[in-house]
Amino acid sequence: MIYEMRVYRCIPGRLPALLKRFDTVTLKLWEKHGIRQAGFFTTLVGTSNQELTYFLAWESMAERETKWTAFATDPAWLTARAESEKDGQIVDNIVNQFLQPTAFSSVK
Repeated sequence: MIYEMRVYRCIPGRLPALLKRFDTVTLKLWEKHGIRQAGFFTTLVGTSNQELTYFLAWESMAERETKWTAFATDPAWLTARAESEKDGQIVDNIVNQFLQPTAFSSVK
């Protein structure tokens, strides 16, 4: 199993719009495309409280490429993203990393 950690750094004040988009649109589209989330987190204490961090679980990089591309090009996603950003850009920056559990990790 490979885990992808994604951190979305929002435009100040736009985190609620991002959370709403995930809750009402994105997760349903991920389900449609077979994308498995492994947890979502907002920053309680840290450098910014305008961040959303989440993890995705993948069987392989090939699975990730296939499913993420299908999601990213889905007309329903493109329409929903545009609609959610009609009042302005939401995300300023996205950072992602691909993580592999160690032999002693409680998460495999």
